[in-house]
Amino acid sequence: MRGSATDPTSTPGHRHLRRAAGPLASVALLVPLLGAAPAHGAADSSAGRLQEAFATAAADYHVPQSVLLAVSYLQSRWDRHAGAPSVSGGYGPMHLTDARTAIATTEHYAEGTEDARGDSARAAVRPDVEVPAESALPARLRTLPKAAELTGVPAERLRTDPAANVAGGAALLAAAQKQLGEPPSADPAEWYGAVARFSGADDSATAAAYADDVYDVLRSGEERVTDDGQLVALAAQPRLTADTAQLERAGLRTLPADGVECPRSVSCEAVWAPYAQFGNDDYGNHDLGDRPVSQRIKYIVIHDTEGAWDGVLNLIQDPTYVSWNYTIRSTDGLIAQHVKAKDVAWHAGNWDINARSVGIEHEGFLAAPDAWYTEAMYRASARLVRYLAAQYDIPLDRQHILGHDNVPGPTTSTIPGMHTDPGPYWDWRHYFQLLGHPFRKTAGKRSGLVTILPDYAANQPVYTGCTTKGEPCTVHGSSEVRLYTDHDVDAPLVKDIGLKTAPTTDVNDLSSRVSTGQQYAVADRWGDWTAIWYLGQKAWFENPRKQPTAVPARGAVITPRDGLASVPVYGRAYPEKEAYPADVPAQSVVPLPYTIPAGQAYVVGDEVPGEYYYAVTFTTDSHRVVVGKDLYYEIQYGHRVAFVRAADVTLEGSAD
Repeated sequence: MRGSATDPTSTPGHRHLRRAAGPLASVALLVPLLGAAPAHGAADSSAGRLQEAFATAAADYHVPQSVLLAVSYLQSRWDRHAGAPSVSGGYGPMHLTDARTAIATTEHYAEGTEDARGDSARAAVRPDVEVPAESALPARLRTLPKAAELTGVPAERLRTDPAANVAGGAALLAAAQKQLGEPPSADPAEWYGAVARFSGADDSATAAAYADDVYDVLRSGEERVTDDGQLVALAAQPRLTADTAQLERAGLRTLPADGVECPRSVSCEAVWAPYAQFGNDDYGNHDLGDRPVSQRIKYIVIHDTEGAWDGVLNLIQDPTYVSWNYTIRSTDGLIAQHVKAKDVAWHAGNWDINARSVGIEHEGFLAAPDAWYTEAMYRASARLVRYLAAQYDIPLDRQHILGHDNVPGPTTSTIPGMHTDPGPYWDWRHYFQLLGHPFRKTAGKRSGLVTILPDYAANQPVYTGCTTKGEPCTVHGSSEVRLYTDHDVDAPLVKDIGLKTAPTTDVNDLSSRVSTGQQYAVADRWGDWTAIWYLGQKAWFENPRKQPTAVPARGAVITPRDGLASVPVYGRAYPEKEAYPADVPAQSVVPLPYTIPAGQAYVVGDEVPGEYYYAVTFTTDSHRVVVGKDLYYEIQYGHRVAFVRAADVTLEGSAD
């Protein structure tokens, strides 16, 4: 979500909030009890054990097995996450919530020097964090105690035993069906209302969106190997039609439209960020604009909240805090919009990116690999991003759909403090499958470009820094691949000179990591190793033929113009000095401490004009968009994107 620290290893999550005027939440912030969960594979993982548990629970509670499987898939994709809770305190394959047991420690919250606005024309925002108190929890965050009451199974067993957890979910579905006055039918079509109630949503739109996703899974079918090695399958029922009229008897509230900008296929409510003026001519927490008329929206930035839903919504309504456009809830995929697309939210830490982007927060924690994102949240997010991409003509690729950790520091001094979420545990491969743009091989094996594409579950690099105790993070699937200075795992890690620190395996250290979907020019090959051009140097990663971590790609690249020994790299694409009118202070065009030496190539994401949105006053009469004649190319430079002046480079097609 927000912030950073000068020492990236000092605080798990590398997130620091700007200011909380009081207790952060009516719901306490949640994280797993880090280090307390058993290792993956500790449960009985014999073939078919989990599938059998679904069959047994379905028979015991008279719930169609297919419905139970589909609900569980949307909750957890049938994974058990080693018994660790999700960000919303959900446990096991059915994501039964027991938030009081999973209440967070306060170690994610510490002072920092975050400035999410990222515009040096205005004073930086500084955090003053208060630790939130635990409060009463809504029903959606305490379904596990309810399941314990219905089944007579102790809560501890429901949290740790997958079979018991599945039985608890079945009991909840059966209870919801009974409350609706519906019989325990063997027909999956007759369970739509119970599925909607199972979501925990208190409004009909969110409940319906959740139930529709479950029935999409029922129609399409699914099959996958879980995180503890079990094969689970759900046969497709393509002609299944749900009895959606059942939802009318569920007694749920209707969300007011309130002008939200969301697709019809999701549930969306308005929780608007206040545009307010306060002491000393200061104001917050976003800027009024006229996008996309005055400026094109070119990027969507994916964040995680580092906090739970209610607390985050309290923050967005604080005019002295920063802002973002949307937040998505983990339990059911509910979307809240806070800032209109025409206006500029303060979320990325780089004013140039803020002015050209939409920011989306996801309920989650970077440094907690088992504070997992639910399938409901992934799917709601993907639908929202597809909608925004269509509305604003944004390409669905990794140089336009950015992680917060891909946003460059606007100036040299800001690089060490830039953001690192959503981090290595966000499943970019699955996310882009849901976006309808899966990453795949697009060129021959000797292509000059590659797309990073590890198998998420099998790719398990060791990270540190998830707790203050110093032990390695829980072994977990990851979207990211580690980079070395030579084709040897014992070689030093690649260094990012902008960070001014030695590279480490810390979960927040982006020095020597590439992420799924990112594309790079090939610099060399050696057996099962591939080298790419990265941060001005040759960087190696393991890429074995039998289990590749990258696939051949095609695309455009830039190289330094003939005769230049190197070219500068920029963190923002600002206009030349001559473009500014007299009443707008010219912003400096100063390169970062990086260069592109002759002979190196970097993949191009887009051509953008030099542009600056001048907005430093509460009233909008002085706001101005300055557009220069200089053009820039956005490139994939390191883990983050960057910019180069078009006049400095030559644009070329990739070799195939």
